[in-house]
Amino acid sequence: MNELEQKAYIFASIFALSNKLQVLGDAFDENITIKQWLFILGVSKFSEPPTVSEVANFIGYSRQNAKRIAVALDERGYITITKDKNDARALRITLTQKCTEYFAKRSQRELEFLDKLFTGFDTNLTSDVYRGLIRLAENIELMMVMINGWQGE
Repeated sequence: MNELEQKAYIFASIFALSNKLQVLGDAFDENITIKQWLFILGVSKFSEPPTVSEVANFIGYSRQNAKRIAVALDERGYITITKDKNDARALRITLTQKCTEYFAKRSQRELEFLDKLFTGFDTNLTSDVYRGLIRLAENIELMMVMINGWQGE
């Protein structure tokens, strides 16, 4: 394959792999979908309780999709949604103790899942893929800013 064909393959593979990872992730845990897991992961990366919009921007979801996921997680006791003290329109997300305990119980299974997913990867390959994904993410953010002023994190 020449370089252009490799780029096209990588581009198409990202979509196909995303769909397959979603199937695997949803099968991994009947209580939490992979999209809910990503939302919770996003919330956990903030030092203070983030707003729904902040989490949506961080993980690349629309605000509407993030709010729908937040409501479902709130109803199931994994997060709490509260109005911001300074802006009643803003909804802040906090992980609950139930959420923290639940994910602590499945942490070993998550490590085993990652080990299986990256079977055959050595340190160099992992590092190369990581650097490539970081570069792709940077390029995508620049392209999004150019087309619509999107301000991701």
